[in-house]
Amino acid sequence: MYFLYNLAIVFYAILAAPRILYGAVRYRKYIGGLGERCGRLPAEINPDREPSIWIHAVSVGEVLAIRALIPALRDSYPGHRLLMSTTTETGRSVAAQLKAVDGLFYFPLDLPVIVKRVLARVRPDLFLMVDTELWPNLLRHCARLGVKTLLVNGRISDRSYPRYLLARSLFRRVLAGVDRCCAQSEATSSRLIDLGAKPDQVTVTGNLKFDVLPGLAAASSWNNEDVLKAFRMSPGRTVLIAASTHSGEESFVFDAFAGIRQQDSQALLIVAPRHPERCEEVTALSSIRGFETVRRTELAADGQPRAAVVVLDTVGELAVLYQIASIVFLGGSLVPVGGHNVLEPASWGKPVVFGPYMCNFSEITELFIANRAARQISGADELEATLLELLGDTRQCVSLGAAAASLVKGQGGATERSLSEIATVLPPDKAGFNRGVEANSCQENRNESSWF
Repeated sequence: MYFLYNLAIVFYAILAAPRILYGAVRYRKYIGGLGERCGRLPAEINPDREPSIWIHAVSVGEVLAIRALIPALRDSYPGHRLLMSTTTETGRSVAAQLKAVDGLFYFPLDLPVIVKRVLARVRPDLFLMVDTELWPNLLRHCARLGVKTLLVNGRISDRSYPRYLLARSLFRRVLAGVDRCCAQSEATSSRLIDLGAKPDQVTVTGNLKFDVLPGLAAASSWNNEDVLKAFRMSPGRTVLIAASTHSGEESFVFDAFAGIRQQDSQALLIVAPRHPERCEEVTALSSIRGFETVRRTELAADGQPRAAVVVLDTVGELAVLYQIASIVFLGGSLVPVGGHNVLEPASWGKPVVFGPYMCNFSEITELFIANRAARQISGADELEATLLELLGDTRQCVSLGAAAASLVKGQGGATERSLSEIATVLPPDKAGFNRGVEANSCQENRNESSWF
């Protein structure tokens, strides 16, 4: 089974090579992290082979989800280095702002020779996966080396579950070796067990993002004054944010915004493409529609945008900009992508509108709809009318936003529950600190050759 999996990885790498090459040439992507993805980590990643906890968060969403957990881990495990890997460049950019993290690197290709090299450098006591990142070779070698493994904020969406079922025989072996699984919901818990996780090792701990986002409104490194200085909005100016949009979706947004501008000539649209490399494409599309358009990086350092449309070509600023929005449209939901997380704009008490394709966040979507904390439309043809309705009804906007903020605030506690589960797998320091300094420690007496 693992042989077939490894063969598939190699075959996929060959097929993906032209796309990677194009991205490297066209957008300068992948170049900087290629060595790390092949297992050659920077010299500063645990050079003294100290006890560590390896945290893997794929991209921006996963990094944001564990912002509250990282400081808690630092407090509980002062004798361990906290090392984080990401898959995407945007995820790495956001992770670089987490002060408690001791080192960053790109997640390696899941082939035996590569993961063994990375494990030999990182030397983790615990490998922590965020959401559902189940990499068979890495987890297999963790088990062989005695590295504890734990899934936090586990989520298997309606869209991805059938794909996992196709490889159930493989994931049954993989999940059987995971020490603990912390699931966001009962539905994910059941799916993990169905795929092979041991029932007594699966716990519903809730969604970590509910703990992070209420603090977003407080002053922090994320509430960057430089961001807000470029958006000093006139009182009462309408600001529509189209967040995490995908190809084919911006046209619907621009159509709706044209209708808004007919009624409010000073309205501002901020478009944040999900993939930053599409900013040029989105800027051109906006200009073709006749809107005065500017990129975020072209804005004056202090003032308000004079253009009708601002295309967000930066990483990590969207979470801050939500606070100036009059209304937020959540992208990935008018095209069959599966939607994105509603929690960030909701934490600011903003009215949120999304389309029918929210299968990647079906449980949260149902929760918000049931509590009248967001509006879901059935298709792009309803977008303009819904936005105009809400913008023309202050009372309804305030009600939606207040319900959203209240819902986020009331769903907390996942960080504390997750930390308790982590402690069952890796007891908190001082025990961890002693493992790092005592030569006779059980964990640190692993056979040196076993890491290579």
